[in-house]
Amino acid sequence: MVVPRGGTVVEVAEDYAELMPHTRRALLRRLAVAQAEGRAPSMMGAVVRGGRVVWAGARGAVDGAAPHGDVQYRIGSLTKNFVAVLVLRLRDEGLLRLDDPIGSYLEDVPAPEATIAQLLSHSAGLAAESRGPWWERTSGELRPEPADLFGERPRLHPAGRRHHYSNPGYAVLGALVERLRDGTPWGEVLRREVLEPLGMARTTLQPEAPHAGGWAVHPWANVMLPEPAHDTGLMGPAGQLWSTVEDLCRWAAFLLRGDERVLSAASLAEMQTPAVPPESDGWDAGYGLGTQLMRASSRRLAGHTGSMPGFLAVLWVDREQDTAALALANCTWGVPISAVAADFLETVARHEPRIPEPWRPLPGPVDEELLALTGPWYWGASPFALRLLDGQGLELITLTGGGRTSRFRAEADGTWTGLDGYYAGETLRAKRAPDGTVTHLDLGTFVFTRGPYEPAGPVPGGVDPDGWRGV
Repeated sequence: MVVPRGGTVVEVAEDYAELMPHTRRALLRRLAVAQAEGRAPSMMGAVVRGGRVVWAGARGAVDGAAPHGDVQYRIGSLTKNFVAVLVLRLRDEGLLRLDDPIGSYLEDVPAPEATIAQLLSHSAGLAAESRGPWWERTSGELRPEPADLFGERPRLHPAGRRHHYSNPGYAVLGALVERLRDGTPWGEVLRREVLEPLGMARTTLQPEAPHAGGWAVHPWANVMLPEPAHDTGLMGPAGQLWSTVEDLCRWAAFLLRGDERVLSAASLAEMQTPAVPPESDGWDAGYGLGTQLMRASSRRLAGHTGSMPGFLAVLWVDREQDTAALALANCTWGVPISAVAADFLETVARHEPRIPEPWRPLPGPVDEELLALTGPWYWGASPFALRLLDGQGLELITLTGGGRTSRFRAEADGTWTGLDGYYAGETLRAKRAPDGTVTHLDLGTFVFTRGPYEPAGPVPGGVDPDGWRGV
């Protein structure tokens, strides 16, 4: 099922040709309850699985009719997710490093020593909001110069000490994009480098018909007040974008599957890796690079929420289930928007858990030397095992149900680099005797041998010559 109109995001994955009726009803009911109890003039939701739309629904009305998938809503801070992709693209091109201080690229920033990574992860110590008046409800013409974005206390914390959400920090990142793209406005860079390759023609800086109007709903009466929708100018990278359900489904598919035309899979995973702890009790996981991270019903979700006067938005991806969900509403408050999309994901996972990909053998001939490395290894007396992955990668797993496990990427020099877990970034080496046989593994100075504390093994500190014994 898809909300009609648009027509370009209607295919569904073969294994999920259509969600079962009771799943669709549960999703529609969650949307309906949220719209009714939150008193939203209109609300839309969608689920993407296997890279395709498998459900979409709408409640309420826009201009007297049920909204469809091509109606624009303002998406607020979801904009930050897009800006982060632009910054990571610059890094991948070698035009910057994430640990570079922002002051090496831009003048007159309040925290010149703060790194680009700290700005992306809201740990640069900058204030949460721009200089008044309330930037989300006023024209960007009131803040025409970069210096106008920051008040008398632009820095509240030392850079790198804590997570403190900063909207002006993303205005700085937008200026960074423009600086390294020869003065091209960040919105134009976004359109050319990200939106067009992904087919997101209905994601824009300004509203384009058809679009929803933003409303504030009176807290004690069923009456509404229109909210302004100004161009926020230099603050645009913090929350200016408008988008549609159909376009955001494309964005969800990108976040789940990647697209090498836009951003490498490794950089996309980096964005979704925790960079700082949470600011408070708001998230159970933390924040990555332009990406909120959350645990919901034991599921690890990545994405972003968004709000601007008159609008609420959220998009969460669950990589383990290869599923994403989004929700949009045109009200300032009242709808627990983050929980709605998380509930969509929980509903699908509970009713129709993911069908795994079929097992297939590794392609091509087997490297016998690599195959010989697989099997049990011991760190002291702790049993582990190595498994061979695609691309000559390795996976270290524990055989006791707990402990340090990691995947490793093969390097050209015959070593492997840790990709995740405790050993992320660490080097794994196969140490060899003069005759070429492997004697042990060296992992960041930890020694793994074929037997537990073998007397002849190269165990640091040596092994008692009398070996293992009973009482």
